[in-house]
Amino acid sequence: MFALCELCEREGVEITEHHLIPREEGGGKLAKANLCIPCHKQIHALYTNKELALRLNTIADLKRDEKISKFIKWIRKQPATTLIKTKRSNDNPRR
Repeated sequence: MFALCELCEREGVEITEHHLIPREEGGGKLAKANLCIPCHKQIHALYTNKELALRLNTIADLKRDEKISKFIKWIRKQPATTLIKTKRSNDNPRR
């Protein structure tokens, strides 16, 4: 499905569903956001599911966070077809 990413606000991007509170933290039936693949991958590379559930469980909270806001500023300038190679943050080791 191609649409608007709720995080970077690019149009015509391939969309995935992001559970605002991760499923493993009890958010399976709660609110979701439509995110492009690069934004979705970057969120999970930067933050643990616990951190997402406790303090980054809205699009507004994510947009305000310093780590992802730098990425958003960059990805907004990229074409809708841009896919990225994501590296996991040192602050977020494998789950």
